Amino acid sequence: MKFLIIGSSGFIGSHCVDYFSNKGFEVWEADVNESQKEKFYKIERHNSDFSAAFKENQFDVCINASGSAHVGFSFENPSQDFELNVVNVQKILVAIRDYNSSCKFINFSSAAVYGNPKILPIVENSNCKPLSPYGFHKLQSELLLTEYHKFFGLYTCSLRVFSAYGPGLKKQLFWDLYQKAVENNEVSLFGTGNETRDFIYIDDLVKIIELIIDKSPFTGSAYNVAGNPETTIAEAAKVFIKEFSPQKKLVFNGEVKVGDPNNWVADITGIIEMGFQKTFSLEEGIKKYVLWLKELK
Repeated sequence: MKFLIIGSSGFIGSHCVDYFSNKGFEVWEADVNESQKEKFYKIERHNSDFSAAFKENQFDVCINASGSAHVGFSFENPSQDFELNVVNVQKILVAIRDYNSSCKFINFSSAAVYGNPKILPIVENSNCKPLSPYGFHKLQSELLLTEYHKFFGLYTCSLRVFSAYGPGLKKQLFWDLYQKAVENNEVSLFGTGNETRDFIYIDDLVKIIELIIDKSPFTGSAYNVAGNPETTIAEAAKVFIKEFSPQKKLVFNGEVKVGDPNNWVADITGIIEMGFQKTFSLEEGIKKYVLWLKELK
């Protein structure tokens, strides 16, 4: 198979490049950052154009791992977040429709589309009530994928990723803990610590992508991508602190961070039926992440 990974220098994108290259597939990359690699397309940060890659090649799979993935940024820069997470997705779909209509297109959505669900675990047909512009924009991108499948026959699917983590990630909970633990003896986090998330280690996430490529009908549907079980922020933070810097004190300030949900745990029946079996527990994944963090020093 021949792959195009858009956002190839980012957290998920770079892991996809490594994984599918090591599998022996032909992998092309596209990113806003410069690269000397031969199989690479430079994408402009503004007024981006994705046509060239699809004009010049016929890809079997395109994975879009580009865009903004920061709730706070979407409140500060809603227009830019919309461009990155909606407009660019539409541009990619048009390029595929015009030049490479047989290509399977995978776009990364987010669990943020759900907001604060009333019923757990969260199934894919749960009501979507986002708490942030980011969540709304990811939901709009999903609708685009459904539209381009329904009206133009493209092969599309969205991945609603929950709390992914692993080497290379420089944002969200564990990166925040790392930065605070390096500078302070007391590590303070928002909330009460009783909020819950559904963490998935990056190696497991990439294996899910492979399963979806092989087994999804690509009919514009969305899949929950998570690792289970439901874990409190306090539990996850304690695992990290114990592994990284056990002498540090962990406290929660009780303040609610705008756009953050209370409780998340996903129903992952869809990917389990495809054959997904989790490889990394939270403890194992954090150990590998901490090893990477210590190499940064």
